[in-house]
Amino acid sequence: MTITSTYSPHSLPADVPLPVEADGTIRIWFAMRELRFASVAEPTLFAVKYEGAESVSRAKITTFLDNYKTVVVLATNPMEAFEAFALQMEWVEAAGGVVESERGEVVMIRRNSRRDLPKGHREVGESFEECAAREAEEETGVVVKDVERLLTTTLHAYNLYGRWELKLTAWYAMRAERCDLTPQQEEGIIGAEWVAREEIAEKIKSTFPTIKAVFEAFFK
Repeated sequence: MTITSTYSPHSLPADVPLPVEADGTIRIWFAMRELRFASVAEPTLFAVKYEGAESVSRAKITTFLDNYKTVVVLATNPMEAFEAFALQMEWVEAAGGVVESERGEVVMIRRNSRRDLPKGHREVGESFEECAAREAEEETGVVVKDVERLLTTTLHAYNLYGRWELKLTAWYAMRAERCDLTPQQEEGIIGAEWVAREEIAEKIKSTFPTIKAVFEAFFK
């Protein structure tokens, strides 16, 4: 059962933060396009000034994103602008991550022809760590032995059959013994494989920015 609700940052556990950068910037990904809430923006980027909820209406912002790869909402308080936008969508929580074997290989999947990592919606009563392990096991057949550090969190917005959802995903480093993998085809996963660390950079060249961010955190 997916957890959906009106946006409320105070409902999150202390160890699963929103992805707020040191300067207050918050990023939401719409597949390969980015919506950024920030106090400053590069001159080359398309920017709109936050002047209340109407200035960040979902219809207006998604129209901008149809024409620009990156849209920046400029606000003295980026969190205030982000919350005004987030309240217009259903809040969804998910978890997943990088499963590493004793040989140092990691599990990667192919979903809809793109390289990806196992992840999925958090169920009622389930911790983010439990969700990450369960989803990895269900989507690939791996047996997770340990859920280690939280790598990062990401925000992703999408239109699901006419309903807009804003998903917070917590990404973890996990450990498992190497085994044969079984992709969960009913979830659109067409392949699962163990990938050596030195091959990861090449594998993720054309994947989603969120997945690249997870691996950036993994290698730190």
